[in-house]
Amino acid sequence: MNDPKVSIIILNWNGLEDTIECVESLKKITYPNYEVIVVDNASKGNDAQVLKEQFGDYIHLIRNNKNYGYTGGNNIGIRYALDNSCPDYLLILNNDVVVAPDFLTEMVKVAGGDDQAGIVGPKTYFYDAPNRFWLVWANVNMHKGRGLLVGFGETDEGQYDEVKQVDGYLAGSCLLIKQQLIQKCGLFDEAYFCYWDETDYCFRVREAGYKIIYAPCAKIWHKKSVSLKPWYKTLHRRDQANMPPYHIYFMTRNNFKFMKKHATKRQYRSFLVYFFGYYFWFMTGVCLLYLRDMRRLIGFYRGAKDGLSNSDSGARHYIEH
Repeated sequence: MNDPKVSIIILNWNGLEDTIECVESLKKITYPNYEVIVVDNASKGNDAQVLKEQFGDYIHLIRNNKNYGYTGGNNIGIRYALDNSCPDYLLILNNDVVVAPDFLTEMVKVAGGDDQAGIVGPKTYFYDAPNRFWLVWANVNMHKGRGLLVGFGETDEGQYDEVKQVDGYLAGSCLLIKQQLIQKCGLFDEAYFCYWDETDYCFRVREAGYKIIYAPCAKIWHKKSVSLKPWYKTLHRRDQANMPPYHIYFMTRNNFKFMKKHATKRQYRSFLVYFFGYYFWFMTGVCLLYLRDMRRLIGFYRGAKDGLSNSDSGARHYIEH
């Protein structure tokens, strides 16, 4: 039996060194039937030229004329793969990860073992703490609109070594997606631009009758901060407060977008009470007292305003600047 064809899509935006390290790790994988598509989202420097010179025909390089975000950039790569390669699977892979040699073999094995498997995700560690989890999978508290990362900061002692059907979502840093699922569910919702998009996609996939599956034998290492400050547990995403203002904006705005799309009326009302009764003031205190950064606070306020009013005015500001 032939190995299914996998199109690996990596999005680069001003992350040349990370992308190079990611692609170098892919060159060591054991899976035989794959291609690598690198989508450059209009990086400011000469990233695209350097990547093409360094990797040549090992990658297919797409140069975008502007930054289309995580959703638009990956959708461009997906469309190219579907039109030109007829893959069995699409693998969305962040440029700031490195992969184990057998990670793709293990993910395809899990995906092929269940006809209803729609998306498969790996076990993800911190890059700077190789045996500590960044994420295994995540749940969503629909009454608070909070993503709850399972395994975050824990040392791997075999506690998450079973294949599991996930009721929440898998991290967008590495998603193996069946081609037939895309025909039924469509692509990423480009209205999100970045953040909450993978959560939305996992919910849509599950609503269409497919499974979201965690594959523990597939391993990757993600370049996220390993700092475990006590108040991180209260954050919607534990690294949110360390994000630049435009990231905080999109994280906050899209929190509302996701809840309006997927929550019941009762859940959405509960979310509003939690957000404005507690989380709004908590983030204000973090930005003012801990970070002492008005730009992050403004990003947070703009995100809340636009999320509540269904406006994209702040999004246009951050994308253009």
